Amino acid sequence: MSSSTAWEGIVFRHAVMQRIRAFFLSEDFIEVETPIRLKIPCMEAHIEAEPSGDSFLRTSPEIFHKRLLGAGMTRIFEIGKCFRKGELGAIHHPEYTMLEWYRTQSDYMGVLEDTRRLLKQIWPECPTSWSVLKVKEAFLEFAGWDPTANYDADRFDLDLVEKVEPAFQKMGGVVVLKDYPIEAAALSKKSQKNPTEAERWELYVEGIELANAYSELTDPSEQRARFEACAQERAQRGMPTYGIDERFLSALEKMPPTGGVALGLDRLLMLMRGEKTLDGVLPFRNEK
Repeated sequence: MSSSTAWEGIVFRHAVMQRIRAFFLSEDFIEVETPIRLKIPCMEAHIEAEPSGDSFLRTSPEIFHKRLLGAGMTRIFEIGKCFRKGELGAIHHPEYTMLEWYRTQSDYMGVLEDTRRLLKQIWPECPTSWSVLKVKEAFLEFAGWDPTANYDADRFDLDLVEKVEPAFQKMGGVVVLKDYPIEAAALSKKSQKNPTEAERWELYVEGIELANAYSELTDPSEQRARFEACAQERAQRGMPTYGIDERFLSALEKMPPTGGVALGLDRLLMLMRGEKTLDGVLPFRNEK
């Protein structure tokens, strides 16, 4: 990236960050700052945490945010660095900036409305075409099967990347993929309407995944069982397991119903500037 392009990108990022903060402050959210290094990262099936001495760099601030919510905070957001080991590509980078926020007494559809308003306020040119598809509907149409009825983890991941996401790119605009198979619930609640589905959505803009949201699971027993199952799956794949953060599980007992969103800010900036890769918004990305 040339020095002039890098300068423009830095100024653009600054302006967008100010708009984001203005949005959340106008909604009575409190900006928080939580640790980047932690002893026990949040365990997910396919995400590798980057070691940092005898600790790890966070893949998300989620664990600490939920401890704050369990302690009584109600609307919080954070803009900060997160890390994922080995993720490098046109729209992936092992060090990235995450915007994450939580609203109590809400759910995954409530925070979808936050997301709509946020994008409208900070990005006037954001596509106005929004489609909301259930995972079942999208996979039946574009991949020919229903993963909520007959889940196959490897097939689900492959078809999502090779069939469903390319279809979203052809559709254009904003696509919200909602109601994931319960086996892919991660840290989200089971649907009250359909026990085979989880209250989770992912948001795509022009086919690029931008945000991930849940109705947050607040049952510590269920969360422990999911972590244990995840650890077993990771061990079978030859991946490290991280243990379970007991303080996090204790916080879930005190959390009210909550909706939460994690949004990749580097990808958002890339889309807003019309770039094809993250190189246009990360001026030091290619340095060794």
